[in-house]
Amino acid sequence: MLLFRLAPEGFFAAGESVDDLRMLFSDPYETLPGGWELGRRVDRRDVLPLSPVLPGKIVGFGRTYRRHAEELGNEVPTEPLIFLKAPSAVIGPRAPIVLPAQSERVDFEGEIALVMRRRLQRATAEEALDAVLGVTCACDVTARDLQRRDATFARAKSFDSFCPLGPAIRVRPDFEALEVVTRINGEERQRGRIDMLVWSLAELLSFASQAMTLEAGDVVLTGTPSGVGPLADGDELEVEVSQVGTLVSPVEARRTP
Repeated sequence: MLLFRLAPEGFFAAGESVDDLRMLFSDPYETLPGGWELGRRVDRRDVLPLSPVLPGKIVGFGRTYRRHAEELGNEVPTEPLIFLKAPSAVIGPRAPIVLPAQSERVDFEGEIALVMRRRLQRATAEEALDAVLGVTCACDVTARDLQRRDATFARAKSFDSFCPLGPAIRVRPDFEALEVVTRINGEERQRGRIDMLVWSLAELLSFASQAMTLEAGDVVLTGTPSGVGPLADGDELEVEVSQVGTLVSPVEARRTP
């Protein structure tokens, strides 16, 4: 089941495909999909997706794909490397990624994002995935020069528009079959399967929950595969996650200070 949040009101709609959506009258964070109450059919021409979630916090993981760590000259850490990204960085499909004047190199990092359905606190890996609503496409946009300069990742990861999400949440996905592909102007730049992760999705969630309580609607970015590179004014970014669809984001330079 795909879960969309639609403009302009931000109502949820659900269906097996974008061509078969119905308005959702249930709270997807309170009711499991089998109990969802669906209403009128949504006209395909009216489907204008927003970010499918407005997270209270965004928890990111770095260097979870071995080859990505190596391409940036980093060792794979002995435990997951965790960081936070400002919720104000979130944008939805077709909204532009804006390149800030403060950075000379802004990189794309296509990722599989987990969306939490309920609270998760000090969970084991065996418990963790039960708290997940589903997965969506994400790009952990990063000002690479600032990341290398600053003592923390916070500024480099958190400029406005640096976290595109969407177009939908795949509820109850086949976690073991997930794959992410990133394209710039139609050219494939990244491809990563879930079995290439150093730690499983459940292990990443468990690790995060030992440090902080994950709440319903929080987003967990699971890391990016090798092939990251710079974005330029006029580019079109695509992040495709299997079972979800494709997130499209134009790129533009900031025109004013």
